[in-house]
Amino acid sequence: MSVRGKKVSFKEKPFYGECRDVEDFQKLNRVGEGTYGVVYRVIDTKSGQVVALKKIRMERETDGMPISSLREISILKRMQHPNIVNVTDVAVGPKLESIFLVMEYCEQDLGTLLDMVPTPYSASEVKCLMHQLLKGLEYCHDHSIIHRDLKMSNLLLTSTGLLKIADFGMARTLSLPSKPMTPNVVTLWYRSPELLFGETNYTTAVDLWSAGCIMGELLQHKPILPGNTEQAELDMIVKLLGTPNESIWPGFSKLPLAKSLVLPKQDYNNIKIVFPRHSDHTIHLIAGLLTYNPRSRLTVRQALNHPYFFESPRAQDPLLLPTYPEIRNHLSDKEQ
Repeated sequence: MSVRGKKVSFKEKPFYGECRDVEDFQKLNRVGEGTYGVVYRVIDTKSGQVVALKKIRMERETDGMPISSLREISILKRMQHPNIVNVTDVAVGPKLESIFLVMEYCEQDLGTLLDMVPTPYSASEVKCLMHQLLKGLEYCHDHSIIHRDLKMSNLLLTSTGLLKIADFGMARTLSLPSKPMTPNVVTLWYRSPELLFGETNYTTAVDLWSAGCIMGELLQHKPILPGNTEQAELDMIVKLLGTPNESIWPGFSKLPLAKSLVLPKQDYNNIKIVFPRHSDHTIHLIAGLLTYNPRSRLTVRQALNHPYFFESPRAQDPLLLPTYPEIRNHLSDKEQ
């Protein structure tokens, strides 16, 4: 390069702005992969801390960073709660498509634990996990955030028993007046009936349905509504709760897909039969979360104040939750 006839040499330097350089982090192993990115366990070479790096998927993007990732960064950077995963920085590489979220590292996720560990959680351990989940969800809802993708693999667990809600790629900030949103959210096994019937003006109640599915899964040590299609999912919901109608769900018949989806006929609710060995308060809380009518479904605050949390056995102290080897790391080491 020349300036006014004189040769000038320069060393090209990448511009990071306020972001960290991804070269500051030493990769240890891959620990997970979601819809919107791959997650790695890394060492921050400046602090010596083990953290997580989530690489943002850019392969299909033609107009810059995906809006879901911008939303996730925006939401997580302004949220601080013990039961929500903490995002500390954004790191970038030399290429425009090399963008990473820097997050606190959690040793396990509940999805992998339930798959790999044969021993179910005890009643007091389930109560501890559910209380933490609902406290994190309460913080989200108090800040007008709807998560829209609560599921076992998005619930992380630290070595000290802290549960943290993660993966806010599908999350939205609710507005007043409310605006229509896509019903094609939430992983199928945890998707609420109003979403399955095409409702676009839904509320934070969709997260409470997911919480009910998670509670049932923790108690049963397996998914309670594992449908492989939307029709199969609805069939399973009907088998558990009975067939919905206008008397228990006012406005049901006016939902976009109410007339096009065929439902089995069943007049009775099977929750007590599916959960036979649990207390009445346990059954009542699950039934309050897994309620067809979103307006009648328990709110997060109602769920936290439910008698279930105050009866014996009381919730286990998080520090006393069972700890396991870092199963995700062993699995990923085998893959590499």
